[in-house]
Amino acid sequence: MSIKLIVLDVDGTMTDSHITYSETGDEIKSFNVKDGLAIASWRKLGRQVAIITGRESQIVARRAKELRIEHFYQGVDNKKEVLHSLLEKLDIGMDEVAAIGDDLNDISMLKAAALSFVPRDASSYVDKIADVILTKKGGDGAVREMIEYLIKKEGLEKKYLELWD
Repeated sequence: MSIKLIVLDVDGTMTDSHITYSETGDEIKSFNVKDGLAIASWRKLGRQVAIITGRESQIVARRAKELRIEHFYQGVDNKKEVLHSLLEKLDIGMDEVAAIGDDLNDISMLKAAALSFVPRDASSYVDKIADVILTKKGGDGAVREMIEYLIKKEGLEKKYLELWD
């Protein structure tokens, strides 16, 4: 099995799950730059990245654009359904997909993926169905840990390191 596409949830995986509002109502989120570099590296290896998130946020749209993630879906109620549509479009099988999520709305997507990951601080219900429980918390490098796990599993370490040599 070779993973061609990684699917990322946002709140609780790419972020620490906190949503902060300023006095003027602006939403504030923090993203881990280490996750970002790993995502960029995964793309440089010719692999694909998708974000499928339940909430809508201009901040997340900006982050997806920064990272050049072209498969970006927000405000999604049924993540598995969106994932199936994306796979048809990309002509990729579910056996070529790895996904990360942290909460109940991610369960169907995680069950469908060939390899599923959850951050250390994911819901205990989601832990039960995950293939890999990461050592990092959401927003604290969990996405990078997932990508580096895949890099090692697929024997891509040399190419991965050469990207930045």
